[in-house]
Amino acid sequence: MLRVGVVGLRRGSGHFRVFHNHKETEVIALCDLDQDRAHRLAEAYDIPETYQEFDSFLEAELDVVIVATPAPVHVSQSILALAAGCHVLSEVPAAYNLEECGGLVQAVRESGRVYMMAENMNYYHYVMDWRTRIQGGELGEVFYAEAEYIHDCRGLMRDSDGSPTWRASMPPIYYCTHSLGPLLDILDDRCISAVGMATGSHTLSELGTTDMEVALFQTAKGRVLKVLCGFTVTREPGMHWQIFYGTQGTLENGRSPEEQAKIYGPNGEMTGFSPVLSDPDAPEEARAGGHGTTEYYMVDGFIDAVLEGKSPPIDVYRSLDFSVPGLCAHQSAINGGEPVAVPDFRQFP
Repeated sequence: MLRVGVVGLRRGSGHFRVFHNHKETEVIALCDLDQDRAHRLAEAYDIPETYQEFDSFLEAELDVVIVATPAPVHVSQSILALAAGCHVLSEVPAAYNLEECGGLVQAVRESGRVYMMAENMNYYHYVMDWRTRIQGGELGEVFYAEAEYIHDCRGLMRDSDGSPTWRASMPPIYYCTHSLGPLLDILDDRCISAVGMATGSHTLSELGTTDMEVALFQTAKGRVLKVLCGFTVTREPGMHWQIFYGTQGTLENGRSPEEQAKIYGPNGEMTGFSPVLSDPDAPEEARAGGHGTTEYYMVDGFIDAVLEGKSPPIDVYRSLDFSVPGLCAHQSAINGGEPVAVPDFRQFP
């Protein structure tokens, strides 16, 4: 039985429920700056230990640490957990600046522990179905794809006292993994160059929050990808959208829950279908994570890697493949849209 601790219980409560239900794990420790939140969850599920300080939390004889804290501390906390001998499942993005990426890679290599980024979008049922169909050649050779993540998160950009949270200053394209992760996973590709542009601040100008950021990526296999992220715009409900253009067809998601996805065949014929978010054959507890059955399959893949001593589905290099292009696209936007090379951290010395 793997002993699990969760740090960051706003987002981490969903991960907690999945690990709490898993037959191979036991959650024994919770950590959050908000001790009322930690105590409520601990009392509800009879968890023996709660902590406010991360260093003390790491002394709880843990096998696994779930890092679900604000993005700017993902790397520092992951490195400390790895150094303490723990396997790590980290929320997205994997890194918040280019300078810390090498340190994360080094920590994973030196620890010999499993590190995985928790990109749940890759585990939506329709995304896994599209991976099979596109990799099976249904669209021919895909040469261009787009994805968008639009979600009005202004309610998360101020604390209860009105002060700005980390999200208020985050460049939107830093949170590209929900869009770029599925594209790169389906296409089995990685980005090598990034161009970015940003709108400036209009909808939350009192905090200086950038409304939207868009990126164009060149990939190692010669494709062009486009990703748009925006978190202070009026758009309900929030939206994940994707489109793939291939030599034999096009696959496009709908832009609202009511709109069907569409696949266009080589002769122009169009077939509409409803993308299924959750696996209909999964057990009822598979929906405990809060995003359909995504966390259930994601966590199962992580635990399997830990128990079998093998590479996880989204290892440290793939985690950075999904995260680093957004950092580079923002640097491009700062530099007036100049292309920025995307490093491959497999080559890190």
